[in-house]
Amino acid sequence: MSVPGNDEIRILTPSGMLGYGFPVDHFRQGLALRPHAITIDSGSTDSGPQKLGLGEMTCSREAYVKDIEVLLEAQHETRIPLLISSAGGDGTNLHVDVFREIIAGIARRRGWRFKVASIYADIDKDHIGRELGAGRVEPLGPVPPLDPRELEAATVVVAQMGAEPFLKALDETEGVDVIVSGRAYDPSPTAAMAIRAGFDPALAWHMGKIMECGALCAEPVGRNVMGYLRHDHFEIEPLNPEERCTTASVAAHTLYEKTHPFLLAGPGGTLDLSHCRYEQVSDRRVRVSGSRFEPSKRYTVKLEGARTSGWRSIFIAGARDPIFISQIDEILAKVIAGTRAYFAEVPPESYRIIPHIYGKNGVMGDLEPVKTPAHELCIIVEVAAATQSLATAICGKARTSLMHAPYPGRIATAGNLASPFTPLEIPLGQACEFNVYHLMTVDSPTALFPVRYEEVA
Repeated sequence: MSVPGNDEIRILTPSGMLGYGFPVDHFRQGLALRPHAITIDSGSTDSGPQKLGLGEMTCSREAYVKDIEVLLEAQHETRIPLLISSAGGDGTNLHVDVFREIIAGIARRRGWRFKVASIYADIDKDHIGRELGAGRVEPLGPVPPLDPRELEAATVVVAQMGAEPFLKALDETEGVDVIVSGRAYDPSPTAAMAIRAGFDPALAWHMGKIMECGALCAEPVGRNVMGYLRHDHFEIEPLNPEERCTTASVAAHTLYEKTHPFLLAGPGGTLDLSHCRYEQVSDRRVRVSGSRFEPSKRYTVKLEGARTSGWRSIFIAGARDPIFISQIDEILAKVIAGTRAYFAEVPPESYRIIPHIYGKNGVMGDLEPVKTPAHELCIIVEVAAATQSLATAICGKARTSLMHAPYPGRIATAGNLASPFTPLEIPLGQACEFNVYHLMTVDSPTALFPVRYEEVA
């Protein structure tokens, strides 16, 4: 990969998430602007722990094949480097290899040839255990200290890599066309390309922070976005002519997924945005300057792990009777108590009955400030238990009890609850929960992330 000239580096991001699809015509408009790299992320913990716990991917294999083929065609035609991070959503070694197989299959079918670097992010649990014993593992946020038993229970543990493993992959082998990485800090691929070209790490990280979500920083939000990084600022512009970046939309997206308005910690340091300036340089483009980066005294990586925690079943019901709706909390409490009494032989701590009441507080729970219920409710009751059959049995008892529950003022003995789906109790399979969400101090930012180089044709 050649390093671009000294004045500007251009990065094209076609979407905030690989597998979600993107407008190909706008992507090709971006290619015409001669970007120095195409970067796209595919990772997130937003969709839950089942990916890590069960080895699932965020999107279907078919969705990844469709998106990756468009990107590989562009790489084949232009030789612009393509960097894909957090393969499959969780960034496990398993899913890095799935992406490798997809790339190889497309290359064989289309008669293309690529030099591919694969960066792996699974971390050996014995190594984590030793670092834990040495006091080099700490909680990240409001989670308990890492318990060795939880570490052992985790199906797999990955670490979020920073920019350095990407830099290693770019520098060790000449002419790498495609990089597929395991779990990575979302801005890392964009930051790596910019840092390698000699640009300010602060601006590189800040631009990467905005671009990793594609054109989510635009109005209206979109997919394809182009970043232009120079030595004292960068500029962001969406590729859909119907979208525009504004100072408000870009500044607002800088606050996206942050716990502090100005400080954003990541591998190797903290991005300080307290002195940033946002300028509208055209109707659709925003300039950002003033970002600062403070290297950390010790280098830490975020560990992510999940374990299986039983099996789940749910039922879904709708209610419109205002008398029923006005008493839903009391009715559900009696239904749950009656269900527990019916299953008295089952240890109560071995299962959970969790109601979700949409139209009342299904989104915010006890934090919901609006206390007046809507005229109709969607009631989802979730049961988590040691086995699928037990979860379904408890779920069924709760559903039938709720369907025929007595309550003051009831007019009809049936029809107070509508079931939109069959089967009435829906088994969801194994349940998972995050149990490793910690920081680990490392001596080298690359040692834990091995790179595999190969040529696929």
